[in-house]
Amino acid sequence: MDVLSDVLRAVRLTGAVYFDVRAREPWTAETPPVTSICAEVMPEFEHVISFHIVLDGGCWAQLGDDPKSAVQLAAGDAVIFPRGDSHVLGSQRGVRSEPDYSMYYRPNDRPLPFVFKELGGKGAASRFICGYLGCDARPFNPVLDALPRLLHVRARQEGENLTRDLMRMALLENEHPRAGGETILSKLSELMFLQAIRQYIDGLPKESKGWLSGLRDRHVGMALRLMHGRPAERWTIDSLAREVGLSRSAFAERFTELMSVPPMQYLGNWRLQLAAQLLERNGTSIAQAAAEVGYESEAAFNRAFKKQVGIPPGSWRRSRMSASDA
Repeated sequence: MDVLSDVLRAVRLTGAVYFDVRAREPWTAETPPVTSICAEVMPEFEHVISFHIVLDGGCWAQLGDDPKSAVQLAAGDAVIFPRGDSHVLGSQRGVRSEPDYSMYYRPNDRPLPFVFKELGGKGAASRFICGYLGCDARPFNPVLDALPRLLHVRARQEGENLTRDLMRMALLENEHPRAGGETILSKLSELMFLQAIRQYIDGLPKESKGWLSGLRDRHVGMALRLMHGRPAERWTIDSLAREVGLSRSAFAERFTELMSVPPMQYLGNWRLQLAAQLLERNGTSIAQAAAEVGYESEAAFNRAFKKQVGIPPGSWRRSRMSASDA
């Protein structure tokens, strides 16, 4: 079981490339918090991640509320804002601008991306693409909390340059539109995000904690693979400890210290995410969804779901159906 892939599937990670920008120094572009534009760009998702990939040239990127977060991007680099924070890109460090909210909408009469060929002045040229990744935040998405607010992906490893080159090819195709162009760009953006996470995991210190560190830990990683591979099984701390080759107390302590939640709480959270996915399928009842992920009663499932999400599963499903129909 590939736990990271399993989570990204379950939280419905979906990409979209919105802007193909050619800029000349001096230039600045500010993106507002995605909470203010989410309904316009990816209305079917409750959480949206912003990203930018530099194809040519370079620029600076920073969080809107933290000048110290500024990083310099070179050709092939990407920058991702997993929590959807306001941020700035520009040819000069620390220069701000006002976001243009009229830019953020999904067109019905032509394919994405929007193309901007004359941003800024008459100096050195850069080209970059901007896009979004939509996903579920609830009931449970461990990836969002595991990543920093600003993630700088450097084009140092095999793969990052490949993604940039594939993006460039897809954009060339967009200049002479063929069927499926938007889908190619969206899938490439999802690949870029996966590569970014893998690069981030590889760079984590050995003593680091959190969900991503748990994936690479021998014993905790094995426990995660078991829980994700057979989520409906009647796992206990004892049975998981036996499977991973630790004593009950050593396993419980190791898992909780590394993941910040006890193993049974993690399993419960993951079961809720899987059940939420099932509830979006036509014809799946609440009782069926609860049973399929390992709950012995619908009442217990209802209580756990309401505690985690804030509303009962039936109300949640109706709200999701309304969002998808909008």
